Amino acid sequence: MAFHPWFTKAQFRKLLANGRLSAAGRDIDLYPVVKLYLPDGHAAWLLSEVDPAAPTRAFGLCDAGLGAPELGFVDLNELARLRVYLKLPVHRDVFFQPDRPLSAYARDALAAGRITA
Repeated sequence: MAFHPWFTKAQFRKLLANGRLSAAGRDIDLYPVVKLYLPDGHAAWLLSEVDPAAPTRAFGLCDAGLGAPELGFVDLNELARLRVYLKLPVHRDVFFQPDRPLSAYARDALAAGRITA
């Protein structure tokens, strides 16, 4: 199961595998798997896992573009419906290559007031 062009099959398998680790109670600091963004806005999401029991629910660093990024869950169906100024859909950053754990991205985003990856 993949959502739009956002995830490759390999990325979705990795998101699910990470979700299974979290669901099993593992205390881990995962690397983000994908970066999603609104091309006509300031919102962005670095997703590290998908809930295996509810695969439309993802976890990661969420930035609505209001200066307050936070770690949390996001509903992928809601992201699919999200549109702002030019009515463009959420896109996946095909050039994003994670180079550190999600906690490091969160620390940097909190300091900057936005996701800087």
